[in-house]
This record gives sequence, structure tokens and C-alpha cells, in this order.
Amino acid sequence: MRSWVVGGAVVAAALGLGAPAQAQGALDPLVGSAAERVVLSDQVAAAKWGTDSPIEDPEREQQVLDGVAARAVELGLDPEEAERVFRDQIEASKLVQRALHAHWTANPDQQPTERPDLGEIRPELDRLGEAILVELRDTDELRDGPPCTGHLAGAYARTARDLDALHQAALGRAVPSICT
Repeated sequence: MRSWVVGGAVVAAALGLGAPAQAQGALDPLVGSAAERVVLSDQVAAAKWGTDSPIEDPEREQQVLDGVAARAVELGLDPEEAERVFRDQIEASKLVQRALHAHWTANPDQQPTERPDLGEIRPELDRLGEAILVELRDTDELRDGPPCTGHLAGAYARTARDLDALHQAALGRAVPSICT
């Protein structure tokens, strides 16, 4: 997992030190949506398992990024910043998918017994994508400055405690670009 916190920032953020009350937890919804997206990657992995659908799908990824950039402009966000955040979301999802496919290959008795339909998963991915973009817009000022790192570390810590190790690692991959 990539570390983006130096020194005691995690402890300070977790204890609520050094940040105004209105900023405490301000990134929690954004990190929570990223965590939901990471967890949804399990269903994406199951949908692709045993099919010709690749984990790496540059064409689909570019479609997502193009849509993100267009929606970011509509929301008044920097489209390049939004694309950076979503590249991290996509990489986090692929991290989960690769790990699950490797686990299922090594443990055939734990392979999924049902294959979800990607067409049914995509609307949920779209919903989470919209939530992430709106939360990026709503936290734009907070995310643009040195205090962001501590707030992000606190939001990660509060969110990750409910995830297993794989999803914690994926969430760690999903959030570094949140701070500008």
C-alpha cells in the first residue's frame, strides 16, 4: 500500500487535533464512496471470472475517464484532476480483481458459483462515480492545501477499519490523488 502520510498526521487526524471542527470528517463521504467502489470490485471480478472479459480493458477505462472529464467540467471541477482521481479508482479496482482471480485460481473451492452481470453492476459504478465527483467538488477547497493529507489520513483510517486487508490496500491505492 502506498503511504502518503508523514509522521504523526494519522494520529493527529484520528484524534481530531489541528483541524477546524467543520473540516473534521469532511473527506469521510468521499473516502467512503471510494471504499464502496473498491468493495464493488468483488462483483466485477466475479462477473469477469471464467470469461473472455479482461481485467485490463483500456478502451472501457478511456470511456470512463472521458465521461468523468466531461462531467467534471459540468460540475466546475478541473477535468485533469478528476481523471487523476478516477485513474486511481480504476487501478484500485484492478488490484482487487487481480487478487481475487489469483485467489480463485489457487483455491478452486472458493471460486464464485454465480456470475453477476456487468450490465447490472455498471449503474452502481456510475452512481458511485457521480458521488465521488460531487464530493470532489464539495471538498475542493479543503483538498487544495497541506491540511488535506491529515484529513485524508483520518478519513482513510476511519473507513479502512471496516475492510479486510485486500480492500484496505485497494482503498489505499484509490485515494492518494484526492489531495491536490
